[in-house]
Amino acid sequence: MKITTANAEKAINIPRATNNPAMVAAIVIGRNEGERLVACLTSLQGLADPVIYVDSGSTDGSIDAARRLGAQVLVLDTSIPFTAARARNTGLRHLLDQGQQQGFVQFVDGDCQIEPGWIETARAALTDDPQLGIVAGRRRERHPEASVYNRLCDAEWNTPVGAATAVGGDMMARIEALAAIGGYRDDMIAGEEPEMCLRLRQSGMTVRRLDAPMTIHDANMHRFGQWWRRARRAGHAFAEGSWLHRNDAEPFWRRETRRALIWALVIPALILIAAQLFGSWAFLALMVYPLQVARMARREESDNDSRLRAVFLMLSKFPEAMGISEFHLRRLLGRKAGLIEYK
Repeated sequence: MKITTANAEKAINIPRATNNPAMVAAIVIGRNEGERLVACLTSLQGLADPVIYVDSGSTDGSIDAARRLGAQVLVLDTSIPFTAARARNTGLRHLLDQGQQQGFVQFVDGDCQIEPGWIETARAALTDDPQLGIVAGRRRERHPEASVYNRLCDAEWNTPVGAATAVGGDMMARIEALAAIGGYRDDMIAGEEPEMCLRLRQSGMTVRRLDAPMTIHDANMHRFGQWWRRARRAGHAFAEGSWLHRNDAEPFWRRETRRALIWALVIPALILIAAQLFGSWAFLALMVYPLQVARMARREESDNDSRLRAVFLMLSKFPEAMGISEFHLRRLLGRKAGLIEYK
């Protein structure tokens, strides 16, 4: 049960855990989350043991705050590029090293807060079904009213209940199942959870979305540039995931990659070529974009934001195509990708 991670992480105050199959541990990751981290760790008190906080180069006192709240603290080596995957693997590796080979682990991003009742609900679901490897619930935004971008995030978290192919950063997992597949891929800068879930499902385990509130998230997005970088990061994840699993029988993010390239690169290029050949009348073909937006809005649930979501879904194809192009360019040049952060 090997978890690939850096060997030079610094551990602070790490006691040994007991191997209790019914135990729920928690791994929190973050960097400069401030009061959000305090709220996150406070929401876990009395519900998880141990609570492990993995810090990625914070300069705002997060480490001291986590220690005051009783968390075990791991500090990532700053000479190695940070990724959320590497941080989660570091926490998992230390949990295994403490002797906790069984039981469950709740992963939480440091900008999230656990909802009351979630730990008990998730633990019960995993206990009742030995084939169930991961469960997640409803993540919701703390301030969806603060910006259109926060509202878009809140809608994004509202995924169907039942069997799932992937989850986000917040989830409860069976420790033994995660260890068996080697945890996350350390070097993925985005999309590490769906890629891990794919490998978990390929191992014979299942993933499920429960009809229960799980976490409160603080996207804190108020600018268009933040939303654009987040969509660009998604495109990078689509490209990397589809490339890593290009030979798999199950298509992984191939459709998402193809759609972004068609709408953001292929169609504009064809329109420009047609304009050169047939004149400016060819630009009438740009009407395909508002027509597609209208089609997507009709397909979605009817509410006040359905058209807004459709507009941004179409617009997102352009930064996604940028992220896809960046991944393949770096791959061809043999260069490592850096984090694409939006806040």
